[in-house]
Amino acid sequence: MYVCVCQAVTERQVRDAVEQGVSSMRGLREELGVASECGRCARCAHGILKECKNCPRQEDALACAA
Repeated sequence: MYVCVCQAVTERQVRDAVEQGVSSMRGLREELGVASECGRCARCAHGILKECKNCPRQEDALACAA
């Protein structure tokens, strides 16, 4: 599923970025361009970020409700 249509960023890319250590919306914006154009994706991207940060271990980030 696309999270950010403006930058063509998918949910998988957001989850991968979190797995690689991105831990904030600022990091997602810098790494993937999320919420850097119209901003409509910010809520969805933030939700995925929070969901993955709540995983028991960083390695399990991709396993969270994928």
